[in-house]
Amino acid sequence: RRQAESARIREKYPDRIPVIVEKAERADIPDIDKKKYLVPADLTVGQFVYVVRKRINLSSEKAIFIFVKNILPPT
Repeated sequence: RRQAESARIREKYPDRIPVIVEKAERADIPDIDKKKYLVPADLTVGQFVYVVRKRINLSSEKAIFIFVKNILPPT
């Protein structure tokens, strides 16, 4: 279902990447109010982490890890 939705969105917005943000079950960070993002293709992982941090008001002392298909990409 998500792949079909993603394909439809990529067709409509070829210069953007659909991203779904989910928190790990045992994570002790606040819930995020927005789970689906349409990010520019040239946005770096580090820039996206900054956007997510701002959405959940996460302090700089707390670590946040972004996984893509269970892989931790370089920021």
